[in-house]
Amino acid sequence: MSKMTIIVALIIVSLIATNLIRGYSNTRLETPEYELVKESGSYEIRKYGPMIIARTLVTSDYKEATYTGFRRIANYIFGNNSKSMEIAMTAPVISNSPVDADEKYEVIFVMPRSHTIDALPNPNNSDVQIVEKNLGQVAVLSFGGWATKPRVEKYHNKLKDWLEEEGYSMKGKFMVAQYNSPWMLPPFRHNEIMVQIN
Repeated sequence: MSKMTIIVALIIVSLIATNLIRGYSNTRLETPEYELVKESGSYEIRKYGPMIIARTLVTSDYKEATYTGFRRIANYIFGNNSKSMEIAMTAPVISNSPVDADEKYEVIFVMPRSHTIDALPNPNNSDVQIVEKNLGQVAVLSFGGWATKPRVEKYHNKLKDWLEEEGYSMKGKFMVAQYNSPWMLPPFRHNEIMVQIN
């Protein structure tokens, strides 16, 4: 085995190890609590309770909107707020699906459960709002890899078709939930398509 082959193999192994460690770190992030109502393969029906969110609206295409929205709210939780307070990162980051967003995207971070809405600092950026949200009953389809526009559209339509076959009625816009850091490699990524149902 040549020296170059050994070096390439070591680089690949170190990349995989780094992503496994980062993936483990992601699994330790707080996520919203829910009750599992029904499970069918990769499809789930969940019931969420009320939560506090930081939200922002971005008028752009899907890729730019999710990037801009993430950056705005990340700045808020990293201290760009009225108390210069750092707030723990949670997962997932939620945005609208590009299928029904009409170029206007809502991007959401769920705030840690340890915070009340009154105790959270006000954002310094007027484009970020702190509000209460109740998702209620939600249908979910999980998928891996990058949450690119074509992949999101594919799984959006799969969830829509499944709900129609099962006789559920949908309400509101579909959402994309991304659980991993931007540098996580595709085999280790976890995403979901979500929509509220009656």
